Amino acid sequence: MPKIKTRRSAAKRFTVTGSGKFKRRRQNLRHILTKKAAGRKMRLGQAAIVDSTNEKAVRRMLPNV
Repeated sequence: MPKIKTRRSAAKRFTVTGSGKFKRRRQNLRHILTKKAAGRKMRLGQAAIVDSTNEKAVRRMLPNV
């Protein structure tokens, strides 16, 4: 049986934490930053954990992790 390939786009977006959860970047920090408050931009800079509803899909995209 052939090896299962990792989806490279997903591998660049998600990292696995020590407890096995997936870490992701937040959206809305690329452009149009002038109207966003400083506190909001600081929060958006921090990483987030993938929601449990999406975790199965992410795990399927990253089989070798």
